[in-house]
Amino acid sequence: MEKNHGLIAPKLTLPILLIAIAMFHGLSHGSHVDQAGRLRALWWEKRQLPRNPTTGEEWTLASLGHEALFFGGGKMEDDLISGGLPGQPKGVGFKQYAGYVNVNGASGRSLFYYFAEAVQDPSSKPLVLWLNGGPGCSSLGMGAMVEIGPFGVKPDGKTLYSRRHAWNRVANMLFLESPAGVGFSYSNTTSDYTTSGDKRTALDTYNFLISWFRRYPHYKSSDFYIAGESYAGFYIPELADIIINRNRLADTASTIHLKGILVGNGIINDATDQKGYYDYVWSHALISDETYLGLVEHCLRSNSSKCDDYVTKIGTDAGKIDFDNIYGTFCIPSNSSNTSRQARGLGGYDPCEVYYVHKYLNLPQVQEALHANVTKLPYTWELCSNLIGTWTDSPSTMLPIYRRLIASGLLRILLYSGDTDAVVPVSGTRYAIDALNLRVIKPWHPWSDGTDEVCGYTVVYDGLTFTTVRGAGHQVPQCQPCKAFALFKMFVTAEQYSHLSHQR
Repeated sequence: MEKNHGLIAPKLTLPILLIAIAMFHGLSHGSHVDQAGRLRALWWEKRQLPRNPTTGEEWTLASLGHEALFFGGGKMEDDLISGGLPGQPKGVGFKQYAGYVNVNGASGRSLFYYFAEAVQDPSSKPLVLWLNGGPGCSSLGMGAMVEIGPFGVKPDGKTLYSRRHAWNRVANMLFLESPAGVGFSYSNTTSDYTTSGDKRTALDTYNFLISWFRRYPHYKSSDFYIAGESYAGFYIPELADIIINRNRLADTASTIHLKGILVGNGIINDATDQKGYYDYVWSHALISDETYLGLVEHCLRSNSSKCDDYVTKIGTDAGKIDFDNIYGTFCIPSNSSNTSRQARGLGGYDPCEVYYVHKYLNLPQVQEALHANVTKLPYTWELCSNLIGTWTDSPSTMLPIYRRLIASGLLRILLYSGDTDAVVPVSGTRYAIDALNLRVIKPWHPWSDGTDEVCGYTVVYDGLTFTTVRGAGHQVPQCQPCKAFALFKMFVTAEQYSHLSHQR
């Protein structure tokens, strides 16, 4: 696998901060932190949204019309993974499907998905779409195979183990590799790889869903949720915004029964995310007082020419640590087998697992079982895309969309943060929520999974719930699978998501 820390596709401006992270603590960590690298570049490269050529107004998802067409065909029976995945454990009773949905006939953009039905009585369970961020990282590789899918990959890269806290124990789980150019998803128009952006990603994902529901009509009336992490902090509210807007205009047959969204360690708002990042690395003793004061003075207050110097000092002060999980360890391949056995036995974190996944998903028999790579792509499957050369539109904030989603009164919204993540830290999320000026319904309190352990803390606002997960890094379900599963189960099965269990 590539060990370039996702160092941003060639045409993205490379910020000083990202250089510092890569130089001092990213080079040996592996490509599962690509999403962190790409995220940093987008934070620091300020963009302006495309404007409507007629009105001059900034593009907003809610303003989109019905210009999209749907090209997805196929039958669900053709996508059934008959006989299961190579190397999976025996006795698996649920069905799995995988394949392609064409989302744009003109350019030939086809998105790859993997779908694991609920372990028991799938027809009565909700449907959840999981999205990883990046932008450009795979929800199949990270979300399904490392975090929340039914199986993980053993160190041999050939066999699978059953994940104890798989989310398909309580829901039907749909994983999408998006946009085109990520994982097995592709386009027949190569320029699509250099013109990717938030707007098209959201529209393509919406088109995917409309076509997917046509292929799986028995899930059309299911309660639907969108979940994900990191740069999906933009993907998820943008997609929810489109769905709500289109539902108002669509006929009953095209309605998507969206009930809620879950965003883990997601970016929300540039200004507060940046402030939260500086505060976090200082308050967690990763940088000196002098560096912190310099960041505040030259980056937050004045944005002077000295800002880059202080951003670079974050890397030198912190040293070689994993910013995704500041108390975690790096993968040492020679110890990977022992590390993996211990992690699986404890239901815990294995920093080497992304390497096993990379090997597994590049096996020809695995791709054949998944109905993947049917066009014989001229490159290997990668956790984070090397094809996407630029990102053409990325808003500076999701706050206006969150205000619309909250005002609609249609959704449960849960924002959760692993508290050992320095990439999109809990402090930045709290500052962003603060900027929404929401009324507190239930004040800050510990929550638990029914044991005596404090799993984290939660506060319920008028419109959304914010929850922390103790001891979890950027990929919360990977670091704390038991706690993440408990949080997810409470969210999708409770009538009110504010019913998170109190610690007494």
